[in-house]
This record gives sequence, structure tokens and C-alpha cells, in this order.
Amino acid sequence: MRTRLPRAEREQQTLDQARALFAAHGYAAVTMDQVAAAVGVTKPLLYNYFGNKEQLFLACMKPAADALTEHVVSAVSDASDAAEALRDGIHAFFSFLDGDQDAWRMLHDDSLPSGGEIAARVKEYRDEMEAMVTAALASRTESRAVEPLSVAIFGAAEALGRWWLRTGTLSAERTADLLIRTIEPGLRTR
Repeated sequence: MRTRLPRAEREQQTLDQARALFAAHGYAAVTMDQVAAAVGVTKPLLYNYFGNKEQLFLACMKPAADALTEHVVSAVSDASDAAEALRDGIHAFFSFLDGDQDAWRMLHDDSLPSGGEIAARVKEYRDEMEAMVTAALASRTESRAVEPLSVAIFGAAEALGRWWLRTGTLSAERTADLLIRTIEPGLRTR
């Protein structure tokens, strides 16, 4: 006999199960039938709560993107110069990946649609992260190359994050240090 849960609890249970499925299998491979079965509810109930698979994914993705952004912003907020902001931000980025690999896998899923609301939200998240890196560096350096350097830093962190998750060759901390040693000299370029 299935226990009736209050709607808020059932929604959270659904989000937890869906997030795990999306992270493990990718957006394209997960069906609403699989989510319903994992949660132990009917598919019509899922549609009632979330509308469709895209909306369910977005409900899972938003907390992951917000948590990563907050984690990095918090880490760089007290940095005294660009080099410290870079070090603190990259360490926070890799610390987050190490602590919540499912969130990362959802945010960087190669099977996400290239158009529509999901693509727009992923672009917003990436734009926000790049803007945050730019702001953190711009307020702490006189380099004229802050914006392109910020794009390069964020792109390199994403690429290295994918490699790190795929291989597990280095610890998250050593991977962050590798990226810092590679990029930090660019902060001194004017």
C-alpha cells in the first residue's frame, strides 16, 4: 500500500529521483515513465506537478545552477586581488564538483536540447558564471583583457571538470591547482 505524502514532500521526492536519473543517464535517455516508476507515482501525477519532462528537468537544474554559482561567489567575495579571486574561485568550483557530481552532470549534459527553454536557461547560467568571473577579476586587476580571460577561465574550468569526472586521475584539489598554475600568469598580462 502506497503512503500518501503531502504534495510538497512528493514533489521533493520526485525532484530527488529525477535529478539522480538525469545525472546518471542524461536528459535524452530519461523518460517520464522511468521517473514515475522510481518515485512510485503515476505518470499523470508527474504531469500534474511539473507539466512535462522539460519543466521537470528545469526544476531539477535550477537548484544545481544556483548552488554552484553561490558556492563560487561566496568563495571569491573576500579575495583581495585577482590572483586570490582566481585561486579561491577555481578551488570552490572543483570543490563543488567533488561534492555534488550529479549537479555538474545535469548542468553539462551533452544530451540536452540545443534549443528551447532548457538551452536558454543553460545559456543564462553560463552567462551568469562568466559575468561573475569577469566582475571578480575586473574589480581586482588593471588588466585590459579581463573579459576574454574570464571566458577562457570559465571554458577551461568546464573542460577540465569534464575531464576530471571522466578520468578521476587527480584529486579535485590537484586539478584546481593545475588550472590555477596554467591561468594565473594571464592575470599579470596587460
